[in-house]
Amino acid sequence: MLCIKHRSTDPFFNIATDEFIFKHLKEDCFMLWQNDNAIIVGKHQNTLAEINLDYVKEHDIKVVRRLSGGGAVYHDMGNLNFTFTRSSERDDDLVDFKRYTAPIIAVLQDMGVNAEFSGRNDIMIEGKKFSGNAEHVFKNKVMHHGTLLFSSNMPNISGALKINPLKYIDRAVKSIPKRVTNIQDHLKEKMTVEQFADRIMNYILENYKDSKLYEFSEEDLAMIESIKKEKYETWDWNYGYSPNYDFKQGVKTSGGLLEMNMNVSKGLIQEVKIQGDFFHIQDITDIEQALANTPHDETKIREKLAPFNLKDYFKDISIDDLVAAMF
Repeated sequence: MLCIKHRSTDPFFNIATDEFIFKHLKEDCFMLWQNDNAIIVGKHQNTLAEINLDYVKEHDIKVVRRLSGGGAVYHDMGNLNFTFTRSSERDDDLVDFKRYTAPIIAVLQDMGVNAEFSGRNDIMIEGKKFSGNAEHVFKNKVMHHGTLLFSSNMPNISGALKINPLKYIDRAVKSIPKRVTNIQDHLKEKMTVEQFADRIMNYILENYKDSKLYEFSEEDLAMIESIKKEKYETWDWNYGYSPNYDFKQGVKTSGGLLEMNMNVSKGLIQEVKIQGDFFHIQDITDIEQALANTPHDETKIREKLAPFNLKDYFKDISIDDLVAAMF
């Protein structure tokens, strides 16, 4: 098994690296890595329904969709991530959350921490979650990856993932909030996240047959960079891939209540209906029709609204009001 301690903290590059080791390295792999200030959403989630968009923009948090399912998670430099890739000729030997979380639990128990597997895919300490796990299977290969909250910023976790569930109506996979804890708070021996990562890597190297350290080649890195640019940095993947959804929100403006109703398919606004108790000077159908087939993205929406002199249509409703009502 190839053991990789990945140095990048770029979330777009790192999620591309996950795909690279899964699809392009034939040997089984184990990788440790960290993302700086990111939300990673599950493959089948509605991204906008999982994130606090204002908080994300204010704190410059990157948002990336991963290849596996499951819920959205917040990553910072106090969080350590691990990935296993493994091939098997037996279909019933691939999906096994306990198999891939077992070494993490063993390391922590050796350090005097009572970590245990819980539910379908979590690892807990004293009833609090510190690790969520997800898997992706293709043909005879599985990718398992998990988070390890070591010394993460808890207010950022709750702030970045706090959304209003009433805005979005869809069948996307929903994240389930749970009480969480940092590993650091339960250690008798204080250490850094880097030292903790070394403990895990050493355990894998000592206990897994044919394990050896592996460094990415220049060719590997070039391919990862290509995957990043073509997929993981794109709006189409991170937002447009979301399942279809309906959106409804009302906001108070100086011109009155503004209510926005939209249905969205493949990230594109299909239909818009603007209602409320505001006063409009002339028919706003032109504006509604102009927004059709526009990505549900602030920049693209502003571009569509820019040609309109909104004072000709609304009394005391600005472009900022319209945009705010759409998110």
